[in-house]
Amino acid sequence: MLNGKKIVVVMPAYNAEKTLEKTYNEIFKEIVDEIILTDDKSSDNTKELAKSLNITTIVHKENRGYGGNQKSCYTAALKSNADIVIMLHPDYQYTPKLIPAIASMLAFEEYDAVIASRMLSNALEGGMPLYKYIANKFLTAFENFFLRQHLSEYHTGYRGFKKSVLENLPLEDCDDDFVFDNEMLALVAYHGYKIGELSCPTKYFPEASSINFARSCKYGFGVLGVSLKYFLAYAGIYKSKIFKKNAKKLDVNAELPYYHNP
Repeated sequence: MLNGKKIVVVMPAYNAEKTLEKTYNEIFKEIVDEIILTDDKSSDNTKELAKSLNITTIVHKENRGYGGNQKSCYTAALKSNADIVIMLHPDYQYTPKLIPAIASMLAFEEYDAVIASRMLSNALEGGMPLYKYIANKFLTAFENFFLRQHLSEYHTGYRGFKKSVLENLPLEDCDDDFVFDNEMLALVAYHGYKIGELSCPTKYFPEASSINFARSCKYGFGVLGVSLKYFLAYAGIYKSKIFKKNAKKLDVNAELPYYHNP
């Protein structure tokens, strides 16, 4: 715990057997109360390894996609009465050593959401492909304009949230694929939550997960769409599904397919 707040780390996993243990070993467990991994029907031994590490493990019977995986992660964290939830990819692309810093920014009531930004460090030196770096810069500038924010990037998968954010945002109606991350941050901004950032070193290597060029393009167009939908909703012109008052929130009473629950 930190400042009386229960800290839960969630890990959306897909074929993370090669990097999971290394990621797990670097988590600062002195403040982390629980670690939850959701395996999105991996074809390797991710779930068996997670069980051997005594991690709370959920296994999807069918592949639900990156966004669908996060929905299970956050639902499980809320079920465990987490006050602070930090999402950490188990592929070791983001350093677990920043968890105490992220948790502190949230637990001491400075921010409602925190993102670990690769663009505040030298992302190219860390191995980020040049086309992804340029696309990141362009999409971030586009989003900052339409979302009226001043973030250094929106595309990091390393982030933390207060319980109230996860309870109040309509995450169930968000996309089940990679644009989920972007929709979530757009909703955080739309609902007036305060977003903080900290610098995160970039690591690209063969075992780290990364979407290919075609899926990157699909994601990019999705990001542009989210920004325009936000602008139309904020201006009161048109509200797409996730910006409507009746958009669905996560169902904390939903049953999850636990594989291991220590």
